[in-house]
Amino acid sequence: METNQYLEIFIDESKEHLQSMNDQLLVLEKSPQDVTIVNEIFRSAHTLKGMAATMGFQDLSNLTHKMENVLDAVRNEKLMVDEEVLDVVFASVDDLEAMVFDIAEGGAGERDVEEVVQLLHAIESGGSMSLSQPSHFQPGIKKDRENSLVLDEFTLSIIQQSKEMGQNNLQIEVTLREDCVLKAARVYMVFEILEECGEVIQAQPPVQQLENEEFDTTFTILLVTGMTAEDLQSKIYKVSEIEHVNISHYETPAPSEENTNTRDIEEDKKESENKSIKANNQEKDSKPVANRTIRINIDRLDALMNLFEELVIDRGRLEQISDDLQHKELQETVEHMTRISGDLQSIILNMRMVPVDQVFNRFPRMVRQLSKDLNKKIELSVVGADTELDRTVIDEIGDPLVHLIRNAIDHGIETPDQRGAVGKPQTGQLELKAYHSGNHVFIEITDDGKGIDRHKVAAKAVSNDVVTEEQAAQMTDAQVFDLIMESGFSTADQISDVSGRGVGLDVVKNTIESLGGSITVDSIPGKGSRFSIQLPLTLSIISVMLVEVQKEKYAIPLSSIIETAMVKKEDVLHAHNKKVIDFRGKIVPLLLLKDLFEVPYTLEEDDDYSVVIIRKGEKTAALVVDSFIGQQEVVLKSLGDYLSGAFAISGATILGDGQVALILDSNALIK
Repeated sequence: METNQYLEIFIDESKEHLQSMNDQLLVLEKSPQDVTIVNEIFRSAHTLKGMAATMGFQDLSNLTHKMENVLDAVRNEKLMVDEEVLDVVFASVDDLEAMVFDIAEGGAGERDVEEVVQLLHAIESGGSMSLSQPSHFQPGIKKDRENSLVLDEFTLSIIQQSKEMGQNNLQIEVTLREDCVLKAARVYMVFEILEECGEVIQAQPPVQQLENEEFDTTFTILLVTGMTAEDLQSKIYKVSEIEHVNISHYETPAPSEENTNTRDIEEDKKESENKSIKANNQEKDSKPVANRTIRINIDRLDALMNLFEELVIDRGRLEQISDDLQHKELQETVEHMTRISGDLQSIILNMRMVPVDQVFNRFPRMVRQLSKDLNKKIELSVVGADTELDRTVIDEIGDPLVHLIRNAIDHGIETPDQRGAVGKPQTGQLELKAYHSGNHVFIEITDDGKGIDRHKVAAKAVSNDVVTEEQAAQMTDAQVFDLIMESGFSTADQISDVSGRGVGLDVVKNTIESLGGSITVDSIPGKGSRFSIQLPLTLSIISVMLVEVQKEKYAIPLSSIIETAMVKKEDVLHAHNKKVIDFRGKIVPLLLLKDLFEVPYTLEEDDDYSVVIIRKGEKTAALVVDSFIGQQEVVLKSLGDYLSGAFAISGATILGDGQVALILDSNALIK
């Protein structure tokens, strides 16, 4: 079967199942007696196994099968969940993730998993010693009387999925000769052949009974394979002491209204099944509802966005032509097109928005591992995981958040003994929070650790010649805390594998600022710290203030502008040989864009400066321009690699009259 067309779907769904397993395992760690959680993990593992086998990734399928055996023992109460079991299952999921990522990068998904397989086998063997046989009937299980196979809902979903992908679901009934001496050996040989030809989904009697020869002469196997029944039959007959082989296509049983009261199940389970039957009957009476979602390759969304950006440029051009000609019908048409394209812009931007949960979902597992490595007790709470951001921002924000969380765990939260000595609970609290505010998204990482020592940071900054002792004494707490994000700055007493190498927070700051965002630090000694990140909702289409310097046009992002003003030249002051103004009681440096960008100009006699007040965190600056053009939405275009190092220019845009306007980097100007 040609599987390339399904590979992308396989990778996406595999990642979803692996993430689900990770999430549910963390929940199971807190509630080890909850069998429903184990069932959820088992369902994901079972589906992943079937998908991998269908796609031909046998190593991935085999490891999932080994892990599935352990989960099956847990859900059948043959094995107790403890830290050792969870660690091995987590390690298995790590290997599965590595295999899937290898496949995504064009590999075959092969990996040396001998060690983890041995651990899984050891757990499974140890758990099976003290076991009671599971009840013959379990909730949610259906029995097909003709083939005597017992299939649960998970298995039925795999059968249906393999059928849709063109595989054969074959029911194989094998009868051994009456005088067969080593029945278990013959069963093993049959299974060996079938596992080379496809994926064994179910056996009746169960495998354990077959291995113990607890059956008469006949057993039935359900196999998903690409082979025909005839080819399989000839292979199986090569095994000696086989009397008869009957192979037929397995058909998924239609939903039936069986009387569940004949089963030996608790009253609450009966009630649950009756509700399920009632829901099924209601569903039969109603019309089927089509699936309302589809998967779209992100490259197609990028192409759609690029085309719309061109439309925005042409829209601006038409608006200008309409204003110049003052043609009534043209103006009405352009106004209507502007409204329609505005709605279209909103739809396209929303299509590109994805929840930050795609980044957040990796952190619970990371926090668990780090807390074990550092012998700390940490509880992570996630708030606002459904907050949405543009995919471009999502792709870039993951690594900075990893740095900040590692920093909070390593430097911020104390060990249980240290926390107990100061009257704190032994378990530290770490909160990851996301929320919308205006046209921005805020992400906050808050811990209740020891906080940041202002004096230690200031002393380190002075010793590194970042600031003088006099400057350090005059700095506010916020200004001192900002120093920890300077390049090469670290207050760690010793270097660890987690953090404290003098790198990390400066990278965090640079990455966030390159996305048009900002980061602030707030801390109370002994109480904890909060790192707050402000990010734009999207990067491609931004609102700007267009200004003119001589004949050149520049765009200043509205997100960094406080206000515009007119300043008389006699009100300009001088400090440290630089021009400054008194803006609402605060001294603000005055930057002349024509000098910064070396714009040719003639001497002018104007008495006033037109200024744009911009802000970056607590710092402000006043940009002197010749005139204000107005507010406009523009498409941010990259300058390319050749001009990527241009000072204080983050990109360019094409205006309605065809001119190119450079977009200013306010952060660089304030630096």
